[in-house]
Formats: sequence, structure tokens, C-alpha cells
Amino acid sequence: MGKLKNETDKLVGKVKETVGDVTGNDKLKLKGKAQKTSGNAKDKVEDVKEKASEKVNDVLDDDKGDKK
Repeated sequence: MGKLKNETDKLVGKVKETVGDVTGNDKLKLKGKAQKTSGNAKDKVEDVKEKASEKVNDVLDDDKGDKK
């Protein structure tokens, strides 16, 4: 669910940024840029979590193999 929310934030942020740019609304443009950046950052965090989880599982699997 996290990935979907992050993608939504990036998309909505991009739309707000574009609308703010086209209409000359700097506040909306900045809000959009912030939302898009937040979605990107959260995506990076999710990626790091997944990679860490994979490494932990690899270590645990290797440890099980050593006991056999």
C-alpha cells in the first residue's frame, strides 16, 4: 500500500506543480513540488526497507543452512 500512496503523492504533486506554473500560482506550485518530493523520498525509504529485509532474510536462510 505504501508504494501506491507514494506514486499518488508524486502524481498529484506533479499536477499541482503544473497547474500552479500555468496559472502563476506560486504557492500551489511549491505545494505540488513539496508533495512530489515527499513521494519520491518515501519511495526511497521503502526501497531501503525492502533491501534491508531481503538481506536479513538472506542471513537467516544462510544461518539455517549452516545448522543442517
